[in-house]
Amino acid sequence: MVMNGLYLVIITICVLMIAYRLYGSWIAAKVLTLNRYKETPAYELEDGHDYVPTDKWVVFGHHFAAIAGAGPLVGPVIAAQFGFMPGLLWLLFGSVFAGAVHDMVVLAASVRHDGKSLAEIAREEVSHTAGVAALWVMLLLLVITEAGMAVVVANSLHGSAWGTFTVGMTIPIAIFIGIYVKYLRPGKVQEATVIGVIMILAAVFLGPLVRDSAALAPFFTFNLTQIEIMLGIYGFLASVLPVWLLLAPRDYLSTYMKIGTIALLALGIIIVAPDIRMPAFSPFLWGGGPVLTGSVIPYVFITIACGAISGFHSIISTGTTPKMIENERQILPIGYGAMLTETFISVMALIAATSLHPSDYFAINSSAQAFAALGIQVQDLPALSQMVGEELMHRPGGAVSLAVGMADIFSKIPFMDHLMGFWYHFCIMFEALFILTLIDAGCRVGRYLLQELLGKVYKPFGQRDWWPGIIICSILITVSWMYLVLQGNIGIIWPLFGVSNQLLAATGLAIGTSFLFRHGRGRYAWVTMLPCIFMAVLTVMADYENVFNSYLPQGKYSLVVVSVVMFVLVAIVLAESVRSWIRLSKTVPQDYRTQDEIEEQTKKELEEAGKTVSAL
Repeated sequence: MVMNGLYLVIITICVLMIAYRLYGSWIAAKVLTLNRYKETPAYELEDGHDYVPTDKWVVFGHHFAAIAGAGPLVGPVIAAQFGFMPGLLWLLFGSVFAGAVHDMVVLAASVRHDGKSLAEIAREEVSHTAGVAALWVMLLLLVITEAGMAVVVANSLHGSAWGTFTVGMTIPIAIFIGIYVKYLRPGKVQEATVIGVIMILAAVFLGPLVRDSAALAPFFTFNLTQIEIMLGIYGFLASVLPVWLLLAPRDYLSTYMKIGTIALLALGIIIVAPDIRMPAFSPFLWGGGPVLTGSVIPYVFITIACGAISGFHSIISTGTTPKMIENERQILPIGYGAMLTETFISVMALIAATSLHPSDYFAINSSAQAFAALGIQVQDLPALSQMVGEELMHRPGGAVSLAVGMADIFSKIPFMDHLMGFWYHFCIMFEALFILTLIDAGCRVGRYLLQELLGKVYKPFGQRDWWPGIIICSILITVSWMYLVLQGNIGIIWPLFGVSNQLLAATGLAIGTSFLFRHGRGRYAWVTMLPCIFMAVLTVMADYENVFNSYLPQGKYSLVVVSVVMFVLVAIVLAESVRSWIRLSKTVPQDYRTQDEIEEQTKKELEEAGKTVSAL
């Protein structure tokens, strides 16, 4: 029986909506007791630079854009080697019961700790040792992630005047919108949104004209090294400029393009109703595949990260986002809701890629040698290559097969059949935008973490408004990942990203569990404890297989060292967390107050203090 993509769209929408309305709302009210009257760090520590009260939908846009990098697009596509069903099940159940819970609980913990990082929260909620280990884990993962994402963007944009112009124009547009909302038309967010989206769409549609212009194309055509250096400069600027000037408006506006494109893809799937031609479970379920050599357990849980659960999200949830939230109740749509939105994108990407013929999918995502070993022939790929004007064979990584699948669906919409080439290049640029918004937020959060670390050695570094510290830490973070990019050795350590990312996710859940125990909600600790144990076990399995079945046999000893260091650091955090669970469960009394009772008490305290009472 062949599954139709239309059914998967309907199933996904229903599951995610029900999960948000029931499970997400229950956690917000019962587990976290989010308090709309409690002053958030954005107001309490407002400095006009990092701590800035920001409109809920702008924060949602920034948060979503920052967490949604290549993972939700590429991960499900690569994991489709196992068939469409393992990835689909992990995306739906993983996001609802692990990923969205992780993001919301960690975000709430950071808001309750004045917008501090996950490492600082670990230091206060677990132990000093756990805090130091968590900080190093976050910094290591951040550098690896930034370098890996930069390589993907650079490979997409070098030599492409259209892509460089379109993506590059989002930067001055964002700065203009930031100034527009801050000074020209204060508070007119919706008005600015309309203007910004129109300007971004104009940049997209002007791209082909720039590419075909003999006068303009040379100004927007750069080689790989030039693009990589430009990305480093952009990351540095995004790290030091006020958040309202570049980071928030750019990510916010990019989100409209991201969500708009995915909405268009979902509409295209509904109209075209493509068959899912990849089987539910492929012959490579238990290993030996041309894309991933390992088996579905544990590798589907590592390959698909951001769409189901991602440790990188904890860096954003304890970095830029908690410093902008106006009201604790906004943690539900921003933390839980943004994660589910990312899951929807991942499922749409999975549908697009698996609507290709399996042989074409494997031809794109495997090397020539690996594909030849399969003994199968391509089906539609030669015709697709001719329509998009690109050679599509043997371009692994997931991005190309996703763009081909999306373009194929778009071109089958009535009156769109002659635009296959346009849609393919549009989708490539769409993927580049997804990744670039992760780079800017990652650089800024990396600067926060490094300031925090160096502040233990020289106190002025720990001051958020000390400009020498801001500049020095921004340079150090940017240079660290740029060194990996320019040396080209990120391809060697990139396999560590999947394992490292999910180890950090387990760390975030462990620290979140300690947070619940310490704040008297220990009876609900299973909400984070169960997915923490699940992720820890599966990720350690994957780490073991990487070291003994891949790195050591190939003599990649540097990978072994990094794997072991990451594992030891995470093991320290997990061990310290379990100790804190036991200790806190015995010493901290249960808080049985309801959300309404807590809010009423806060309201009364504000009135007694003579403060204006309002739902912030």
